[in-house]
Amino acid sequence: MNSTNYVALAMTKIKICGLTRMADIYAVNEAKPDYIGFVFAKSKRQVSFQQAAALKAECAPSIKAVGVFVNQELEFIKRLCRQNIIDLIQLHGDEDEQYMTALKKAVANPVIKAIRVKEHPAIMTTAADYILFDTYSKEHYGGTGQCFDWRLIKGCTKPFYLAGGLDAGNIKAAMQTVQPYCLDVSSGVETNGIKDKSKIITIVDIVKGRI
Repeated sequence: MNSTNYVALAMTKIKICGLTRMADIYAVNEAKPDYIGFVFAKSKRQVSFQQAAALKAECAPSIKAVGVFVNQELEFIKRLCRQNIIDLIQLHGDEDEQYMTALKKAVANPVIKAIRVKEHPAIMTTAADYILFDTYSKEHYGGTGQCFDWRLIKGCTKPFYLAGGLDAGNIKAAMQTVQPYCLDVSSGVETNGIKDKSKIITIVDIVKGRI
């Protein structure tokens, strides 16, 4: 690996999303990604308030927790933030600028707004602190496990997360193609739908330039 590639890898952050079990927490504590994700939206990876609280309590302090929501009531998100169960808020539904503005007035936690990509997206000014680009699906708000054409988001100047079908086999290509602020991985570190410790460690090591 040359020095240029090493710097690019070292600067990119990584999020392991969709944690549901204490074993997942132990795996990320060893791998040390920058972020983890708790999905509160209806999903096979959905966790409750109580589950997330228990998982966060065992998570290494250096790892920030992101709460993933789809059209959620503001009060629920505010409770999670105020009890320090999540550090960042990811909005993956139809939340508009009015919703985000109200949320940012209520809590200090950074907000990530997901955009599902099927053609060149209209990247407009937004109250969100970050954009997350994910693969478009008619049936689902996210979590498809499928890639989209990364060239469609070239030119985005706002810091963004990249999601959708990322795994150890394509994550370097993703970084080289669009240079995201953070890579968001879920199914790409699973085996038979369960988070796989060895896959988590491997993909974090790749992004951090350790292998």
